[in-house]
Amino acid sequence: MAKTIVALATPLGRSGIGVIRLSGTDSLSLTQEIVADDFNPHPRVAHLKQLRDPRTNGVIDEALITYFKTPHSFTGEDIVEISCHGSPVLLRQVLDLCLRLGARMAEAGEFSLRALANGRMNLAEAEAIRDLIDAQTTASARQAVRQLRGEFSSQLQPIKDDLLDVIVVLESAIEFVEDDLPEFQTESLKTRLAGIRDEVGKIASTFQAGKLIREGLKVALVGRPNVGKSSLFNALLGSDRAIVTEIAGTTRDQIHEKFTIDNIPISLMDTAGLRETADTVESIGVERSRTAMADADLVIVIIDGSEEFMSEDREILASVLGLNHLIVINKTDKISAIRIKDLSRDLNSAFHTPHSAIAKVSAKTGAGLPELQLAIVRPFAPHDISNSGFLVTDARHFDLLRRAKDGVDSSLLLLEQKTSEEIVLVGLHNALRYLGQITGETTTEDMLTRIFSTFCIGK
Repeated sequence: MAKTIVALATPLGRSGIGVIRLSGTDSLSLTQEIVADDFNPHPRVAHLKQLRDPRTNGVIDEALITYFKTPHSFTGEDIVEISCHGSPVLLRQVLDLCLRLGARMAEAGEFSLRALANGRMNLAEAEAIRDLIDAQTTASARQAVRQLRGEFSSQLQPIKDDLLDVIVVLESAIEFVEDDLPEFQTESLKTRLAGIRDEVGKIASTFQAGKLIREGLKVALVGRPNVGKSSLFNALLGSDRAIVTEIAGTTRDQIHEKFTIDNIPISLMDTAGLRETADTVESIGVERSRTAMADADLVIVIIDGSEEFMSEDREILASVLGLNHLIVINKTDKISAIRIKDLSRDLNSAFHTPHSAIAKVSAKTGAGLPELQLAIVRPFAPHDISNSGFLVTDARHFDLLRRAKDGVDSSLLLLEQKTSEEIVLVGLHNALRYLGQITGETTTEDMLTRIFSTFCIGK
């Protein structure tokens, strides 16, 4: 039997409640040793009990203890959850006591791994627990819940069943049919494989939107010094995060903060002003700004509308032409509508920038900020993706879906070329294995170790 494991299931630090979770055959007997009186709990009922140290008989805490009897528990094993007061010192005492009595510390994701091993959930559902804990927006949490409830698995199962049916027909042809398959049966298999390929491709095509909801966008604010980068950074965040002064070169290093636009996480970077400088520290900041531009999903180039268009502005704009970029005319509160129109026209003419890629804002007054937020996400999410159906959000799942589609596609082509069934079957078996790796039926132990190492300890 697997050894009993223990871990803190709530975050580190002070809190009202801290939950310690045990899982394994000795969970109940170990708990009984640290309870101050006889403890024969009813499953799924919280019991208020005193915890004591068996060596000193001293009371440690008063806690709520809940017992979940195998197999009706999260892991499929006996589980005990001890809800103590959330003092880090106290929780450490209880954990140490459990370890001393024979439990061992759980590894990252080991509770979920045991649930997978005991058939309580499949791999895609287990990964959804991690995604739900890590969710940055309500949309990403919603997608994780849908996956946790088995929606992804339910979409894949009919595809795997259809693929297996085709494999059985071809395997039977090898064993029992001396001649080639009849033409009508071959055409039927082609139709079925085309449908499987298209269905897998349809699911995989949701990854771009799913990745956006899960991981969001990296957005870098760039421009020459004193165009209002830090002011715009603060305005978008709604707080005074960056220092703003009239002194050019105030920002010398990147500042990162996160916020959301339409349920899309945005990692916003304020960068050092781009210019030639003899200052060693500032020059390092300028070089980091250029690196940030290359790494960002979107570069926002800020132009000071209250000043003449300068050669530095022109050089910066020329440097981002091969990148996803958006031009912002800042300080519109200081200039006329005619000036804004003329500057937009000049930018459009000189850099062939469409009007939709030029935003006009005042970081000082907040004018134009809602329109700028929409302009940031519009190229990546032209529609409301937060209310979409189920989306593939995990790069591992997308890669396996893509491989499965390619495997079916190659087999379909071989079937059309009247290649022998043995060769046609290679791609189909590969596709079935790739789909099985998503839900865990065909996943290697090494792969499981890598996946669950990304989980928190208490899950």
